[in-house]
Amino acid sequence: MSELRWEPPPSGDGGQRAVVPEPNPGGGGPSRGSIVLLIFVMIGAAFALGVGVMRVIDASDDYGQILRSSRDGSGPVGIPAAVQPDDQRDEDGDAVAVPGGRESRFALLDEIVEVLDRDFVEPAKFESLDMRLAAINGILDALDDEHTVFIDAERYRLASEDIGGSFEGIGATVNMVDGAIIIVRPFNGSPAEQSGIRPGDIILEVDGESTEGWSLEQAVAVIRGPRGTDVELLVRHSDGEEELIVVTRDRIVVPSVESLPITDRSGQPVADIGYILISQFTEDTRSDLIDLLDAARNAGLGKLIIDLRGNPGGLLRATVDTTGEFMDEGIILRQIDREGEEEIFRDGAGGAGLDLELVLLINEGSASGAEVMAAALRDQGRAVLIGTTTTGKGTVNIPRQLSDGSVLYVSIARYLTPGSEPVEGVGVAPDIEIAIPDTGFEAGQDIQLFVAIEYLRGEYDPSAGTDAGTDSDIDVVTEDEEDGETAESADEDSE
Repeated sequence: MSELRWEPPPSGDGGQRAVVPEPNPGGGGPSRGSIVLLIFVMIGAAFALGVGVMRVIDASDDYGQILRSSRDGSGPVGIPAAVQPDDQRDEDGDAVAVPGGRESRFALLDEIVEVLDRDFVEPAKFESLDMRLAAINGILDALDDEHTVFIDAERYRLASEDIGGSFEGIGATVNMVDGAIIIVRPFNGSPAEQSGIRPGDIILEVDGESTEGWSLEQAVAVIRGPRGTDVELLVRHSDGEEELIVVTRDRIVVPSVESLPITDRSGQPVADIGYILISQFTEDTRSDLIDLLDAARNAGLGKLIIDLRGNPGGLLRATVDTTGEFMDEGIILRQIDREGEEEIFRDGAGGAGLDLELVLLINEGSASGAEVMAAALRDQGRAVLIGTTTTGKGTVNIPRQLSDGSVLYVSIARYLTPGSEPVEGVGVAPDIEIAIPDTGFEAGQDIQLFVAIEYLRGEYDPSAGTDAGTDSDIDVVTEDEEDGETAESADEDSE
């Protein structure tokens, strides 16, 4: 899913952390030269019109410090205010030069705008251009950082709603893969599921507008909308068929944590292993999880599968606290800021799930907070990871509200795993890699879940490959035997 999330910090706590999932970059774009020219032209236009588009609010306000994709922004960075400077004049009334300042920096751009306004061959195109938005996007494109993004006020409001566990929309999680907006999964009983939206669908158009070049935030914000309204989605299913689907939006309540019944490969109910799905990390995740862990313990269960597939992240504090329930002290993640300084997030003593043997299910839809949890429990020897490599979103971002209510997310740091491995652009690799074919879920063949059950039962044979009962077109790749034994020993020691 990768939907924007934010949480106001408690009063007086300007250092509150939260996590927000981030978008993958879109497809190709114009050449660097044309981008740079567009930047200069548009910024000049914006300032010529007296538009102050990047007034930065203080970090102690209600927006606090927010993290994109399970990263934390600790301590504000100095984002220069890009408002029009005061017109300073000397005693003779002439403008005072401001060396290196905004006025001198954009003076040439004003001239370019004047020339284009007077001479450009297609005046209608120039006049219809949204100079402010073009200037903003031009700057951000030139930074070559897909996580520094601009979101207008309305889209930010819509995309921020679900941090409390509910929002108005179609009820599906989405991600971006190679520039395409992909449905990770529709929620059970949601308008999306009832309308025929399937996992793996590529959203080609929304209300007749192509999604090519869209950011993930833009897609989320446009697809969402008031309850009772319709949105038309042109999707391409996994089999290549394109279908126009009309979905009526509704109020979507998303439980952060669920305990669900599961069956094994033979179709028999599993009573000896618990299964918990964490769909996102919200302010209620930890408390809800503790209740489920107590129930599992009361049922005499000592083994647990935690499903993080399609989890887009959420609040950093919730991610750290939830992960800490399975660790008895230790490092959860490391953060490196723009100055190269490292901040370490550690877990305290104790935890409600210390006595459980764990397997975590991950896939390419597991992002940000999900990656933090997976890497931490793996590096601390508390869990074996099964599935496919995660999204790879390891950039810390903070939102800065602008003068018109819009928001600029600014990348301020990267985070690393407890073992100091990067996540950005790399992801978290599983210990046992199992790829599910496109038709796997539709046929009721959740191979990753089957392998997790077999692993916890001591029945999984990594050397068996496809002979272990998987379909012949399912890719099974395992670590070498030595690494597998190390992981098992760590889990046994924790019981």
